[in-house]
Amino acid sequence: MSPAIPILLALALGLVGWLVARGRAWTMRRIAREAGRDLHSLPSYHAWYVALWIVVPALLFALAWASISPKLVLAQVLADPAAVKLPAFGFQRDTILAEARALVAGSGDAVFNQQARPLIEPFRSAMQRFGIIGTVLTLLLGFAGGAFGFLRMRPDFKARTSVERAVMGGLLAASLAAIFTTAGIVASLAFETVRFFQFVNPLDFLFGTHWGPDSMATPTQGVETNYGALPLFWGTLFIGAIIAMLVSIPLGMMSAIFLTQYATPTLRRWMKPILEILAGVPTVVYGYFAALTVAPLIRDFGTAIGISSASSESGLAAGLVMGIMIIPFVSSMADDSIAAVPQSLRDGSLAMGATKSETIRRVLLPAALPGIVAGIMLAVSRAIGETMIVVMAAGATARLTANPFESMTTVTYQIVAMLTGEGSFDHPATLSAFALGMVLFIVTFLLNYIALRVVKRFREAYD
Repeated sequence: MSPAIPILLALALGLVGWLVARGRAWTMRRIAREAGRDLHSLPSYHAWYVALWIVVPALLFALAWASISPKLVLAQVLADPAAVKLPAFGFQRDTILAEARALVAGSGDAVFNQQARPLIEPFRSAMQRFGIIGTVLTLLLGFAGGAFGFLRMRPDFKARTSVERAVMGGLLAASLAAIFTTAGIVASLAFETVRFFQFVNPLDFLFGTHWGPDSMATPTQGVETNYGALPLFWGTLFIGAIIAMLVSIPLGMMSAIFLTQYATPTLRRWMKPILEILAGVPTVVYGYFAALTVAPLIRDFGTAIGISSASSESGLAAGLVMGIMIIPFVSSMADDSIAAVPQSLRDGSLAMGATKSETIRRVLLPAALPGIVAGIMLAVSRAIGETMIVVMAAGATARLTANPFESMTTVTYQIVAMLTGEGSFDHPATLSAFALGMVLFIVTFLLNYIALRVVKRFREAYD
């Protein structure tokens, strides 16, 4: 029996309860009016009150049962005599069990390992048994909640207040989900980062100039010299916050000014969606464009002007394409901010004899500065977290150089490199990915904080 069946039953039972409670509420309203009274709440609130009492307990139990029942099924199968002959090695045993479970669940076509064949019937029996138990308990909870809700339906019952409180609680839970998710991310990064710093000195990690982790070496070998992340920080800053911004900020600002101040309504209606299409292009497509088109052109240009170290994998190629990718972030935010400036400021400036360019430069841009800064900070955060373009165009060499024609790497690329493969999570090479992620998180947090402070300061000035 599928784990989704109890969830669907909970929702279906809630719908039935809503319909029945709504009909009873209308009948109760008619009787109350005949007696010269009226309901405290509309019939729809009574219906939603009963439906919530049916759905919420049953749905919570069904979701919990969907996560618990596979463990119960596995425990029953392992207790079956057919599981005695399973190998002791964990990976082989888990593979056999997964094959038998997949065949019973319908996601497998045939048995490739003959040791899985005797486990098919125990799995089928256990899954049917716990599926029936989950379904019955879900229905019992739904009926119990519905009965409680029905018994409370009276003309003077404040159903609207209860429903609105329940909705408010749901909205509060939804808003707290993002906070708890962020807290969980920070906690997991911090825990693994502390483990990493038990191997490597934080000062050596933050200010060291050589990056060369070896996941095959012993955990204590080279920890003083091989984990200097300064070249990674420089590569991230140079590619994502310097080269990319030199491309995206001028082009994004000029496109926003043109679309809001000079373009005709028809041209703006066509050009703005076309420009924003850039934000929807997959980053792997930008990576191919950078690796196959931009990087060879930059290498040939560097060679032509006498730069012997020009490489086909360069920070300039990755930065240029990354700047093109984030133009919509700068342009859209600046466009919306400039368009939101009150028309009276424009008219007042023009009435004082200022030209259109002077009005843009001295009135509109300062007034729209909060939105422009927010867009730029969003673009910087997006750029320093980019991975695919760096993987395909910038290379994997951790190099502390200011030559944009040479290959270099970033923090995100090294995080991917350290977490792929068969590395142990007790090795400093693997744990270094979490330390890099923690630094990247802190940098992004600081960028967002600075943006909020700038926005708040200038927004107060132009209120």
